[in-house]
Amino acid sequence: MPLPGSRIARGLRAARTAIREDVDAAIARDPAAASRADVIVNSPGLHAIWAHRLSHKLWEGGGLGRPTARIFSTVVRSVTGVEIHPGATLGRRFFIDHGMGVVIGETAVVGDDVMLYHGVTLGGRSLARGTKRHPTLGDGVTIGAGARVLGDIEVGDGAQIGANSVVVKDVPQGAIATGVPAAYRMPSQPGEDPYEALFREPALFI
Repeated sequence: MPLPGSRIARGLRAARTAIREDVDAAIARDPAAASRADVIVNSPGLHAIWAHRLSHKLWEGGGLGRPTARIFSTVVRSVTGVEIHPGATLGRRFFIDHGMGVVIGETAVVGDDVMLYHGVTLGGRSLARGTKRHPTLGDGVTIGAGARVLGDIEVGDGAQIGANSVVVKDVPQGAIATGVPAAYRMPSQPGEDPYEALFREPALFI
């Protein structure tokens, strides 16, 4: 049986690795990031994600951990402007740029290497309790400012959702979704550069 100290050491190593990955992801995606220290101190999106990783562990523990997690997440929301329910599941190297106004619901699942801009909502369309009510995002998804992704839908790996779009249906892997309600198209050519796609699809600007 592993000693408690060894479990704690493993947990600390895992946390350090996760933080390093998150910081590296932020630097890669934020051209305004001046340094690792700048990102660590001045990124409310990262602060909200790190706080969520703790509150999620409390939530998973059940019992008194759940009300404690909810209180903690409320405090974090007031400090960062980002609301992430402690029940939500977040992947690795997740980044929220600017942060303000982001809302992520209880049953949302976010894959690895996902990026959200400010004002994004991963919300529900059902009031039923005990069911999956929020979206599932695949790996490498990017969602522009002000977009709403609503309901128990799936956004496939590598999909892009344009600013202020409202998405209420599944988005296929690699698709570009824009509009209200959002319609999607596939890239005009295999391996289309997302940055170049911005100039062909103005609604993607974020």
